[in-house]
Amino acid sequence: MLPAAADPVGPPAGSVGEPHTDPAPVPVRPMQFRELLDLPFALIQARISTFAAVFGVAVAVAAGISVGVTVFVSLATGDSDSGTFWGALLTTLIAAWVLRLFVRGVTVPIGLAVVHRQPMTWQQAVIQLSAAAGPLLSYQAMYTLIGVGVLAIGTPLMFTAPFAVVWLLWLRGRRFATVPAIFDESTGYRIGTQRSKLLTAGTQWQLVGVLLYLRGLLLVLIVPLLALPQFAAGITGTRRWAVTVLLITAALLFVALAELVESATQVIAYVDRRCRREGWDIKIPAEDRP
Repeated sequence: MLPAAADPVGPPAGSVGEPHTDPAPVPVRPMQFRELLDLPFALIQARISTFAAVFGVAVAVAAGISVGVTVFVSLATGDSDSGTFWGALLTTLIAAWVLRLFVRGVTVPIGLAVVHRQPMTWQQAVIQLSAAAGPLLSYQAMYTLIGVGVLAIGTPLMFTAPFAVVWLLWLRGRRFATVPAIFDESTGYRIGTQRSKLLTAGTQWQLVGVLLYLRGLLLVLIVPLLALPQFAAGITGTRRWAVTVLLITAALLFVALAELVESATQVIAYVDRRCRREGWDIKIPAEDRP
């Protein structure tokens, strides 16, 4: 049982009408909607040096492999424009999928360590990732299949696309606490998914709002990427390899940052839902415990 984040005397810190007095980055208590949007960034800031080092290396490795495979494909196709394009696109998509898996599998255990007020190195996080690799792979595969399936069904007609996106976010909301449950409760994918559906029952639309906010934030951040080809061409005088390398690296960096924020938000939502549904923040005196 985690210690209560609030002072045992008086109303809980951060409750409606009360100032937030908990010095910890992530208070263990029910949270308001605005805190679900703000606290993920506080969690990231609490371990910013670890995240920056680990994910910087991960992006560099993923970009290096993607560029290397793209060069190989370009040479194999006689340096054709179409071969280079498809090689870059497919290898970047695969690298992005694996990078998201890695970022998710490292961010969640580090975020839970912040919640539990425990230190954790990136090596320990990677060890936990390795231990939970099976359930995490199952989650990632279903995450992708559900996304592709819903969008394939809902987007052929333009007027149905917004409804498909909302439906997809609702499904995402039901599974939003799955990965934190897998790591924090040492469960498999099926049990973790059942736990998530139980914890998020009745709050799926609140989580849809959180996910809409995150997607809107991503749209704002992706706008500068659209100017990268022109910027690189203005410096190098070419629109080929310099632009290709820059776009691959920028795209993978964007994927890592987006997944970092979403995974941190999953940890915050997990804490909120466990406090609301299971009283995770209630401190039981030792003499009253069975």
